[in-house]
Amino acid sequence: MSISTILVIVLILLLLGALPVYPYSRSWGYYPTGGIGILVAVILVLLLLRVI
Repeated sequence: MSISTILVIVLILLLLGALPVYPYSRSWGYYPTGGIGILVAVILVLLLLRVI
């Protein structure tokens, strides 16, 4: 398993963990998911350009 695969799996788990599903986190809106989403987009672009 390469480092790229592990990185993608970790980022997907982070995205799932940031979803506002608990009552106390519903007021956060999409802020946590949006921040991690931007991180995932950057990582995917770097993977597609073969930088990582």
